[in-house]
Amino acid sequence: MTHLFRLKLLALAISSTLITACGDAETNIVEKDPIETPDDGHDHGDDHDHGDDHAIDSMGRLAVLAANSNEANIFDLDDNSLLESFTLTHDSSALNVSPSYRYAVIANRNQDYLGFIDSGLWREDHGDHLHDYKQSPAFSDYELTTGSRPTHIVKHDGQMAVFYDGNADAGTAASVEVLTDNDIANKTATLAGIQYDINMHGVAEPRGEHLIATLRRDDSESTSNAKVLPDQVGVYHLHDGEYELEQTFELTCPDLHGAAQNHDYVAFGCGDGVLIAHQHDDEYHAEKIVNIDALGDTRIGTLYGHEGNESFIAIASGVLVSINPSEAEMEVLEWQLDEGASAVSYSFSASGEHFLVLDNLGFLNVLEAHEHDGHMHWELAGKVDITEEDVTTMPEGMSFSMTVSQNSEFAYVADPIAQHVLKVHIEDLEIEGDLELTFAPSAITWLGIAEQSDEHNHEH
Repeated sequence: MTHLFRLKLLALAISSTLITACGDAETNIVEKDPIETPDDGHDHGDDHDHGDDHAIDSMGRLAVLAANSNEANIFDLDDNSLLESFTLTHDSSALNVSPSYRYAVIANRNQDYLGFIDSGLWREDHGDHLHDYKQSPAFSDYELTTGSRPTHIVKHDGQMAVFYDGNADAGTAASVEVLTDNDIANKTATLAGIQYDINMHGVAEPRGEHLIATLRRDDSESTSNAKVLPDQVGVYHLHDGEYELEQTFELTCPDLHGAAQNHDYVAFGCGDGVLIAHQHDDEYHAEKIVNIDALGDTRIGTLYGHEGNESFIAIASGVLVSINPSEAEMEVLEWQLDEGASAVSYSFSASGEHFLVLDNLGFLNVLEAHEHDGHMHWELAGKVDITEEDVTTMPEGMSFSMTVSQNSEFAYVADPIAQHVLKVHIEDLEIEGDLELTFAPSAITWLGIAEQSDEHNHEH
């Protein structure tokens, strides 16, 4: 493994360019397999609970955007068949997933557009039982087009908050819309949200009937260096279909960027540390965990949280940091990427027991938490070499990409060079499947029926 890594690092070092990517998309489908669905388009069971013999047992489906064409493709992960291909409305769209994993979310910031592709797999709560459905994928005619520059899409516990940055040049202000999979299915015309009076590159965290969202003060009062960055956080409460600002934290968060939440806490990345909000009934208390000496004045710009894990993982200029909100502690992880490697994707596993770091050299690094002296520490469980290709031949503007199953301990890693998607068992650190493509994948996301109702894996 060490020898392999050195060869890859040497190849990358002598390459004329280093490749990074944001997950935008485009490509070419040559053929597709027939769709197999039940006779009536539904897979019905009698009254049943999740996990019994009547529930749909499926690995899920995979949405894959293709490079060099404007297509989204939905694959069946049970047999790797191509179920359907869809032509997207706009070029260079980003790929996300709805809060309950039924829909692929197609976002285009420059076109002020969000569209949705129904995976055809979902679960409904019918009160006395849970009912699973299985249909063919379909492009929804439901669109969100009224907000300006949709940028940060955040999911938590069945809700999704879309933060629109607004555009100072066009005179449009920032806004937020909150929706669920049911809103998409029912094509809800008017969504609850926030309408600001100024533009900002902000973020909102949905939390039941609350929305914890950024506030941008007048530039003369702001502690942020960049004019579009907020530096405060407010708590909004849903009343009669509208969010009302009920609380503003006095603590400031200069150059605020990045947020995440777990079961008890909501965290925001700041230029001088992390702002932590803790819920007590209907009120929130805020505190600041200031940067440790090892970080200096490096800004924490990205955070990852999981319902089943007490700690947050933060990224500060490529350095991985663990945040323990209950102890108000911050520490740099002992494991860091090897010199010359850079991360292209991060994610918690579905269970929250592992944190995955996919790097540009073609290694999937799997971290797991261990308790030591009463504290949780993240350590490297192992790494999986996910490509046999020369990484210097990565197509320009592209990178490896990753998504994590929400009903099993598998990660799916897309390789644009080899034009395939690998199925990697997170715990066993082994490649257990290979989905061959006829195009270079630019972004992927898992779709299907999640193991549990909490929608916990979220980032930005």
